[in-house]
Amino acid sequence: MSTAEGARARARTQVTAAIKDEARRQLAAEGASKLSLRAVARELGMVSSALYRYFPSRDDLLTALIIDAYDSLGEAAETAHAAVPEGELMRRWTAACEAVRVWALAHPHEYALIYGSPVPGYAAPATTIPSAARVAMVLIGVVRDAEQGPGLTGLSLPAELRPEAERMAADIAPELPVEAAPAMVAAWAELFGLVGFELFGQFEQVVLDRERFFRHAVTRLGASVGLPAA
Repeated sequence: MSTAEGARARARTQVTAAIKDEARRQLAAEGASKLSLRAVARELGMVSSALYRYFPSRDDLLTALIIDAYDSLGEAAETAHAAVPEGELMRRWTAACEAVRVWALAHPHEYALIYGSPVPGYAAPATTIPSAARVAMVLIGVVRDAEQGPGLTGLSLPAELRPEAERMAADIAPELPVEAAPAMVAAWAELFGLVGFELFGQFEQVVLDRERFFRHAVTRLGASVGLPAA
């Protein structure tokens, strides 16, 4: 790459970052449904046609913000999980879950973008899936390590759910017992339900010591997927 090409690449990276930063500011102020490329361009002192060279449409910008949010959240969970010794399975699980909560409280508008109400007229493309799966992959990894180590405990499955459980297992964790798949999906949904209830105000006057409550709740989720007690 020539010096000129390198300079152009750096400039493009800087402008792209500035566009995303302004878009996140608008998310916080107006919400995702009101995100406007023209408004972003105006705030940055750009003409709209110049901004379209970076993001051809509002949906392209939303997709970039969604992928960034999922990646940031996933990295937080992965970092917290990796900081716990491998053999401490329940602690690795709870550390990842607690990192999700901490990230959400620090980035409420980005959390709302990925786990709040759908943006009218927007459909997330398949390119968001790998980033969206990062937290789930951390949690599945803990369960996989438990299965390969001390073993999973307490899992059961009603006969009528087995066909659906087998389909789930084939899709998300074929190396795990079929009984683990519904428990994993339920735990994943409950984790983000707990975070969303706190973030969006449903715990007001109900849960006061939210950090301790959350740790207790996600420990129970860990037990529900078969992790041995700490």
